[in-house]
Amino acid sequence: MAGPLDGVKILELTAVVLGPWACQILADMGAEVIKVEPPYGDSNRSLGASRSPQMAALYLTCNRNKRSVVLDLKQPAAREAVLQIAEDVDIVIHNNRPQVMAKLGLEYADFKAVNKNIIYCGTFGYGRAGPYGEKGALDDSIQSISGIAWLTNMVLGEPRYLPTVIADKTTALNVVYAVTAALYSREKTGQGQEIEVPMFESMVYYNMAEHLWGNSFEPPIGSAGYKRLMSHHRKPYKTKDGYIAILPYLDAHWEKFCELADRADLLEDKRFTTLSDRVTNIDDTYDETAKTMVHKTTQEWLDIFGSTSVPTNAVNTLDGLLDDPHLKEVDFWQESDHPTEGRIRMTRFPVTFSETPAENRRHQPKLGEHSREILREAGLSDEQIDALIASRATLQAD
Repeated sequence: MAGPLDGVKILELTAVVLGPWACQILADMGAEVIKVEPPYGDSNRSLGASRSPQMAALYLTCNRNKRSVVLDLKQPAAREAVLQIAEDVDIVIHNNRPQVMAKLGLEYADFKAVNKNIIYCGTFGYGRAGPYGEKGALDDSIQSISGIAWLTNMVLGEPRYLPTVIADKTTALNVVYAVTAALYSREKTGQGQEIEVPMFESMVYYNMAEHLWGNSFEPPIGSAGYKRLMSHHRKPYKTKDGYIAILPYLDAHWEKFCELADRADLLEDKRFTTLSDRVTNIDDTYDETAKTMVHKTTQEWLDIFGSTSVPTNAVNTLDGLLDDPHLKEVDFWQESDHPTEGRIRMTRFPVTFSETPAENRRHQPKLGEHSREILREAGLSDEQIDALIASRATLQAD
């Protein structure tokens, strides 16, 4: 069965993680994605473990279910070719600064001139109306300016970047819901539109959902930062033989925890009577929990709390996720034979649709693997394509 976005056609002008991952999500849900790359390819083609040049791990994890066409958009003939492709697409997604797209002559107006109902989505560092609008950005810079890096300073006394590209991936999710909402709007109104998805604003929106805290009021009635999350005790707890994550959060959780952990004394302690009390005294709450968990092994605690509603989990390593029994049972890890890279492992799409399932249906393309095919579909003759190849405005993979 076809995915929920079957029939939607997307022209992807992106690189690194934000844009490619957003477009992969849309492709997993059934959209046809044409990935436009410069002659040197997406920079992520060279990052991570690899078996062959320009097919490294970070590229593979963000670029399945796509076709690749090479176009050097600095060349006028390639610009004309991309606009010709755009005549028959629903959505354009790019992650260049707006000033770059203006210089290339590939702004919303340029695409709208050839496809009046097109949806044009730009995702970049900062909203162009603000004073940062011309600045470039990558994940680390956005973690810094959005307050994400400062969260670790509030806990550990030193700002640190989270060891994941959280700004790229969070903004990518915003791109996905933005373009799908625009598609729905177009179904009702018949009109396309331009969408701007800036990383900075996306991450402040994300970060301050819980951390606006006392600044929710004017004048403020407290500082920013959700206090429970700011405790230096908030971390997996040591057990006799490892670590465990347990969070007796709600009152019912706390009562069950005290009962099964043989800590009835805590039920009589007024610091912990209600959820509000425990958050007010969060360091003490975490400290008492830590003192309790160290007396048994991880598996003993998992057995004790496994049939309860108290959230209790082992602490997985990244490599250990490959053997997680739940992920195995739901077929989360999927293996396939790539035509050039051999046996590879991928995640499956995490969302299940009862009638329109998402699928891993197309391998990650080599650079320019589909150049001639896509340009022919756009109406270019073989002679025109040969001329593009001769000028290195495009290339066709072997």
